[in-house]
Amino acid sequence: MHLRVPRPRSLAGQLFAMQAVLIAVVVAGYALFTYISDRGQAQDAAGRQARAVSLAIADSPSVLEAIGSPDPTARLQPYAVRVMRDTDVDFVTIMDPEGIRWTHPDPGQIGRPFRGHIERAQRGQTFTETYTGTLGPSVRAVTPVLDDGRVVGLVSAGIKVEEISKRAQEQLTALLGVAAGALLLGAVGTYVINARLRRHTHGMNADELSRMHDYHQAALHAVREGLLMLDGQYRVALINDGGRELLGVAGDVVGASVADLGLPAQLTGALLASEPRVDEVHLTDRRVLVVNTSPVSGGERRGTVVTLRDVTELQSLMGELNSERGFTQALRSQAHEAANRLHTVVSLIELGRAEEAVDFATAELELAQALTDQVVAAVSEPVLAALLLGKTAQANERGVELVVSRESRLDDGLLPPSLPARDLVTILGNLVDNAVDAAQGRVPSRVTVAAYTEAARGGEVTGTVPAAGGGGSELVLRVSDTGAGVDPAHADLVFQRGFSTKPAGEGGRGLGLALVSQAVQRHGGTLTVTEAPGGGARFEARLPLGDPQGRAPAPDAPAGRRAAGGAV
Repeated sequence: MHLRVPRPRSLAGQLFAMQAVLIAVVVAGYALFTYISDRGQAQDAAGRQARAVSLAIADSPSVLEAIGSPDPTARLQPYAVRVMRDTDVDFVTIMDPEGIRWTHPDPGQIGRPFRGHIERAQRGQTFTETYTGTLGPSVRAVTPVLDDGRVVGLVSAGIKVEEISKRAQEQLTALLGVAAGALLLGAVGTYVINARLRRHTHGMNADELSRMHDYHQAALHAVREGLLMLDGQYRVALINDGGRELLGVAGDVVGASVADLGLPAQLTGALLASEPRVDEVHLTDRRVLVVNTSPVSGGERRGTVVTLRDVTELQSLMGELNSERGFTQALRSQAHEAANRLHTVVSLIELGRAEEAVDFATAELELAQALTDQVVAAVSEPVLAALLLGKTAQANERGVELVVSRESRLDDGLLPPSLPARDLVTILGNLVDNAVDAAQGRVPSRVTVAAYTEAARGGEVTGTVPAAGGGGSELVLRVSDTGAGVDPAHADLVFQRGFSTKPAGEGGRGLGLALVSQAVQRHGGTLTVTEAPGGGARFEARLPLGDPQGRAPAPDAPAGRRAAGGAV
């Protein structure tokens, strides 16, 4: 048998108990103060009442006349009783100047000395006092009866302290009723407020809330994925470290509107949307993000929870995987063609035409070697050379001729470490794929690729702004096709994610050129699209390689104004 440790009271319960005790103490203190104050006020009121009655009796001509009669008691006792009844005082005593009673509520006390102080009244003064007489403690007033300035009698009127206490107790009873009502109302209000607080805190106590906050903060900063919470006005309510890094925002952005964060227009639109978004791909200047949004509602829209995942590396790997798939398909096609040629050679040999078989095989080898020699001679940089050879085979499989222009010249070892081969594959691979798609099925079907270096241009370039710095050399990658070209009306949209003139395939369309634009901007380069000399479109990417002294450009160098169309 084990002892059950009582669970600490919830925060709402603690607040309710504290507020109930506080209200009770305040009400009790106020009641005590009011009782004491009312008792004092009741005594003052009783003193003023007794004084007024005694003065009225002393000023009455009938009283003065009765005092001068042979038997004052006979005339004054009924009068005093009548005044006591009408003025609600406990006693009225009329006496001679020496203090011998002529009247008294108890007739047996008539003729006896007055119990109290009368010296000041004998000197012609009116005063009040609290004194214990024959009727008990009372608040009384004593005043002289004057006849031409001479004191001929004394009048005392009083109210017993017991009666004063009864009046105060009646007021106290009413006060306690009001206090009890206030306490009940305060308790009900406190209960309602704390019930709501209990719902908001899920009945947890202060230690549990503190521990949950600590866990919340630890989890918030430990999660590598980005987390963004927006309020009902689309202002940032919370953002973790991963969210700051993925969105590229710095400083205190809590309370700022999403529209003021400087994010790409499409990403901002997704965050401002009222409907949920599921696994949407968006590009920033440096990253490819998967965005999920979920509105928070409780009868009304309270905000939005946004999760961000960085798939930049994954997207790059997928691009490489697609290239490998293309190479595989090209190799399969080449193997099929090689098998056909081999069967042809074998058949010629079996027919006794050995010389023709040798000539046919030699011609095929020379054609393949010439293609390889042409690409390697123009572009000896191994990554780009391998990419172009693979893309040539792919294009040939789709009935498109891929030509490396004679102006191409790119020596091995020329590219700086700041320009990784993966980004070059992203840029040139996507441009070639886009051009092959455009040229396929047209006559002629040709894609021309140029890759060379030249001195960096200064001044304006059509559709974009050259890289910052203006000096050194730059890598030029130019891809032209014989397709339908780019409609001038779409020139500002062609680099935006999601834009495409082709029907959507599996996984969607419109991401390749956006990735190209992102990679170019990441390296401080420029990207333009113009009309090719023979029709079709010509895309040109210029990437800075460094100044003549060999200093490589900063990879985070700004790309000036965004590439055409304000892409990503």
